Amino acid sequence: MKLGVICDGISRDFAHTLKIMDEFDLEYAEIQFIGNQEVGDFGSPQISEIKQQLQDHGKSVSCLSRHIFAGMTSANKPGDALHTRHMDALKRVVAMAHEVESPLVRILTPKKEQILWGENGAEQWNVAHGAWDAVPPIIAPAVEIARDAGLKLVVETGNGTIVNSNYTARKLIDDLDAKDALQVLWDPANNCWCHELAYPDGYNEIRDGYLGHVHIKDVLVDTPRATLQVKKMGEGQLAHLFQPIADAMRTDGYNGVISLESVYRPKGGDFEDGFRQCIHMFKDIFG
Repeated sequence: MKLGVICDGISRDFAHTLKIMDEFDLEYAEIQFIGNQEVGDFGSPQISEIKQQLQDHGKSVSCLSRHIFAGMTSANKPGDALHTRHMDALKRVVAMAHEVESPLVRILTPKKEQILWGENGAEQWNVAHGAWDAVPPIIAPAVEIARDAGLKLVVETGNGTIVNSNYTARKLIDDLDAKDALQVLWDPANNCWCHELAYPDGYNEIRDGYLGHVHIKDVLVDTPRATLQVKKMGEGQLAHLFQPIADAMRTDGYNGVISLESVYRPKGGDFEDGFRQCIHMFKDIFG
């Protein structure tokens, strides 16, 4: 399968990250931050330099991943000041995507509300009324931009976002009737926080044409204690599920990219050390 890495998970020094990618024969660069700048904030000279660096190392861009719509709430409305800032940033990222030939742009969703639907009394006492209904109108203008630009958006399943499971990601796409322009960026480790079992449950939600991109890392979540540990790959709660996930994607002919999200930092080490401790298992299972 097509393997890559979220570049700033190794280093925000892009030239250094590309050398490490060469070392481990990773082709697909997912770009989020370079130096102190996020995608969408680079000027034309910087984008030209990025393009040349990618060309020199024979790399393709899998996804441009800005935190579009992160930090918004259900109180925000399409066209308000915060939404407008996010939409303007999205337009800049889409323009960069054309320059670096990225087929995908990552978006997120507003902040998480815990209970979105309920019955037998919960619908009155526990549901965050209107929270879900506020989301599709926020995302819909972004979908139209993607359609007009001829690329796809991928909505990430996030820890603290209202789309934090494959179920909610698929529901958003269906509610928008946007399967042609919006797919799921599945981060099974993030979904652990809401206790969606990655395989088979989570995967079955998106296996029929909804899956557009994948992030892989391993974690140990303790939701009651509000604690998250990033673990060395194979030592967290997804360890026994990575192989069946990879097998299922191969069987189904998944042709997108799988990015190692290198956010594991061993004690006394840095993120590159964590990358080096995880990359071999990542390649063995998903390569």
